[in-house]
Amino acid sequence: MATISSPGIGTQLDVKSIVTSLVDLEKRPLDALKLQAATVQTKISAFGQIKSQVSALSDAASTLSSLTTYNSVNATSSNTSVVTATAIGGTAANNFSIKVDSLAKAQSTASGSLLPVGGALGAGTLRLQLGKWTVVPLSFLPQVGVGPVDIVVSATDTVTDVASKINGANAGVSATVLNDASGQRLLLRSKTTGESFGYEMSVVSDADGNAADAAGLSRLVVGATTQYAADAKIQVNDVPVSSSTNTFTDVVSGVTLTAVAPSTTAVDVSVAPNKTVVTEAINKFVSAFNAINQTLNELTKYDAGTKTAGLLQGDSTAIGLQSALRGVLQSTTAGSAYKRLADIGVTQQLGGDLAVDSTKLSAALANGDEVKNLFRIDNSNTLTNGVALKFKKFSAGLLEAGGFFSTKDASLKRSLELNTEEQARVNAKATRVETNLYRRYNALDVQLNSLSSLNAYVTQQITLWNKSSG
Repeated sequence: MATISSPGIGTQLDVKSIVTSLVDLEKRPLDALKLQAATVQTKISAFGQIKSQVSALSDAASTLSSLTTYNSVNATSSNTSVVTATAIGGTAANNFSIKVDSLAKAQSTASGSLLPVGGALGAGTLRLQLGKWTVVPLSFLPQVGVGPVDIVVSATDTVTDVASKINGANAGVSATVLNDASGQRLLLRSKTTGESFGYEMSVVSDADGNAADAAGLSRLVVGATTQYAADAKIQVNDVPVSSSTNTFTDVVSGVTLTAVAPSTTAVDVSVAPNKTVVTEAINKFVSAFNAINQTLNELTKYDAGTKTAGLLQGDSTAIGLQSALRGVLQSTTAGSAYKRLADIGVTQQLGGDLAVDSTKLSAALANGDEVKNLFRIDNSNTLTNGVALKFKKFSAGLLEAGGFFSTKDASLKRSLELNTEEQARVNAKATRVETNLYRRYNALDVQLNSLSSLNAYVTQQITLWNKSSG
């Protein structure tokens, strides 16, 4: 931009102020454009908020249209200190009695007292084999497909060394050392409960030449005391069943029972639909719908008292969305004893919000299949499908690429781009005007300076002429 260091010297005018005022007039449209841009940006944010709320409504509708929501069940025990129960979704309602006779046990063994404490046991080989014991008569049946594990003991190994070797052998048995008043003992325990997961420890070889006496390595076996493994035993409706663990899976179809303690009396276990899950899903849907409704009400309202309009007051797309949501809500469902949400206690209030009558809803849930149909029945008809299916499909259309929100967002962003371009044009024009004004005033300043010099010369000459003539 061409400028002069002191514009107005020749004219004695405040050229800079004059130019600034004229340029400001050229820029005046910027005020309206900036306000318009701020409004568009706020609308983009507002529709972003509504989109997020529609997404939450879609999630709530998906939950209400999911079979999992209605298949949820509760399994309860009348005495959880004896037995606990869980059930998978879809398990039929049922009631039965459970009596716990005994809990599952792991086999355990304690060797005889070993002296001297910390002394070497003697060289040889121990063998561990998993399997099942029959107590009467006493016999051992090895597990099929599971071979024995041999533990090689050196002449200097102590009972602590032997325990360490057993633990490192992955033989299905854990070992530890007990120190008591009589000396040391090797304690063994099977890692798994149940009759089929017992074990036998034997001496394959003993350096003292006798694998059956109470000396050398064989003293770990000879004189040992054993508590044999046992299955858990319960009675279901007086029918005895057993398990290698305290957990009984599918003894009752779909139900998992866990024995906690033996009992002399039976415990009642019941399986019933979990109405809480459905109630929570309905409340979540109501909250999601109300959030959108309140946002749209606030953005499209006109306050006659203050004569102020909401950001989207008069916006046809926002008003259309609000009407469409209410239209889906008010449509009827075919194939259920309940045609509308109001039939189960979900009613629309003044202003469009939904409210839940918990008493009426609880009564309706006693007829759970009909409530399920109200929300998720598929009639292949968008007008009569279940309420949740309608909202799920409606919100999916709004949220999809090329749908309501992406189209609205693109439109608003295009308006913002055009606004930016217009502001750039206004600024460019103002710059050109400023440049031209300063150029003209510069030229005028030069001319007036020249005339001022000529005037001084003429005045000087007239003064000289007057003196000469005098």
